[in-house]
Amino acid sequence: MATFIGVSASPDSAAHTHMAAEALRKVAADHGHTVKIECQGPNETSAPLEDKDLASADLVILALDKEIDQSRFSDLAVYEVTTSRAITDTAKVLNEALLAAGLPATIRYDQQKEETVSTSETSKKRIVAVTSCPTGIAHTFMAADALKKKGAAAGHDIKVETQGSVGAKDQLSAEDIAAADVVIISADTHVDESRFAGKPIYRTTVGAAVKDAAGVIQSAFTDAETTATPQNSGMQSVAEAKAAMQAKRSGPYKHLLTGVSYMLPVVVAGGLLIALSFIFGIEAFKEEGTLAAALMTIGGGSAFKLMVPVLAGFIAFSIADRPGLTPGLIGGLMAVDLGAGFLGGIVAGFLAGYVALWLRDNIKLPSTLEGLKPVLILPLLSTLVVGLTMIYVVGEPVRFINESLTAMLQGMGQTNAVLLGLVLGAMMAFDMGGPVNKAAYAFSVGLLSSSTFAPMAAVMAAGMTPPLGLALATFVAKNRFDQDEREAGKAAAVLGLSFITEGAIPYAAKDPLRVIPSIMVGSALTGALSMFFASGLRAPHGGVFVLAIPNAVSNLPMYILSILIGTVVTAAILIAVKRPISDTPVAAPAE
Repeated sequence: MATFIGVSASPDSAAHTHMAAEALRKVAADHGHTVKIECQGPNETSAPLEDKDLASADLVILALDKEIDQSRFSDLAVYEVTTSRAITDTAKVLNEALLAAGLPATIRYDQQKEETVSTSETSKKRIVAVTSCPTGIAHTFMAADALKKKGAAAGHDIKVETQGSVGAKDQLSAEDIAAADVVIISADTHVDESRFAGKPIYRTTVGAAVKDAAGVIQSAFTDAETTATPQNSGMQSVAEAKAAMQAKRSGPYKHLLTGVSYMLPVVVAGGLLIALSFIFGIEAFKEEGTLAAALMTIGGGSAFKLMVPVLAGFIAFSIADRPGLTPGLIGGLMAVDLGAGFLGGIVAGFLAGYVALWLRDNIKLPSTLEGLKPVLILPLLSTLVVGLTMIYVVGEPVRFINESLTAMLQGMGQTNAVLLGLVLGAMMAFDMGGPVNKAAYAFSVGLLSSSTFAPMAAVMAAGMTPPLGLALATFVAKNRFDQDEREAGKAAAVLGLSFITEGAIPYAAKDPLRVIPSIMVGSALTGALSMFFASGLRAPHGGVFVLAIPNAVSNLPMYILSILIGTVVTAAILIAVKRPISDTPVAAPAE
């Protein structure tokens, strides 16, 4: 076997320098050769060759995109290629180098011959994997290639998702995950494992997969830990129903809800902190240095200022993955500064996402410059386009629309207010966490930053009513519900009190023609009553728990009455339209 030494050098890309070196090291080592490669990146040199390396070498292989001093190799056989060829055609390059040095070519081209895990020892398995390194450039893809290569060589079916700096590629579908025997997470960054619940998961680093993919695969079969599958319950049935609904979402609606879902924790935290500041009095925060002022600064000054940028950033992230995040966040912050508010943030998010997506898919660079694309070119160009568009095209018209809408709502008469509450209430119950529900909620949340609190009160009250009404019906009229539904009623009560409308989903999925109209009537009535009583809510979430905060809800007694009336009406209609289970016709037994 031969002893290789070499140099990998690229003036522009540290990624290509190290990828070429790793490829040469790995393939040569797989075939029994000894190899050491010096990496001369744009900023530093790693693994430098020493005199003893030169003395023991049979040949030198140079993977270069620039001129280097080769005088130290004057007494050795030298073979030179580009870094790109060393990465993409490694086996052939090594064979050519051996032949140039007068040595036999021993590198096999057929990957199927590179078996390190015998299919006779391990039956064919289905493997899914995720690779991700902090920069998402070199090692992410090297680890993926190594796992694919060794998995296929061992006769297994393997699919690898790469979470790189330009977004996720070869994304795993629900079907891929369901069919998998084992999941390999080869990552040095956080990877969301929630979609792998119930599957054996083996966690390792990208470096381990690059250096010994066969060993990683073998360890995955023996050392993987099976993630817990939650026990079935009323809560779990709600979670399953929500997951099924989310799986059906696509297109712009999916992107909007992604932004809303990431925005919600920011809004809830900020809103509740603002509400807590009112414990000391509605005007207490105006006195500098007080705890009320500090709470208002955290909630209103910081959290609420982040609300729109987070919304825009994750709308863009949903569209274009990582490249969309930077222009989306910046565009959202510009929407705030330009007075375009919540509507401006939505526009900025979609604009940033589609601009970043187009740039990502249409900018083609030489392989030596590819590493600059995710960290310099895409963020710069997409942010420039989004920023200029927000300033010169979008900002002023959307600001006008936003201010006009706010003024209209604040000046609305009681009749119109009741009508708005009726519509918002019905929307909250229509699909219980779906697009219509989220549209009503997002509309109300967006008005909080402009001190319009009545729609938020109507929406939360109407969102609490469906699960509360169903829980009450299962308690009062047990003969209308089976044992599982009665047990789920306890969970529905908790969810309703917490303002989680999705607690009604299992009932609606089982009997939509009776349940959905019933809860819509109850929620519409609740929303209308809340607006009629001029109740206002300064916190965007919290259910009954926020009601205990002084001054968080205006006209609190009538607000509670609105929820109670809607709950009772919902339960009454359900009891009226659902037949007792014992009265359900049963087929006569066969004679």
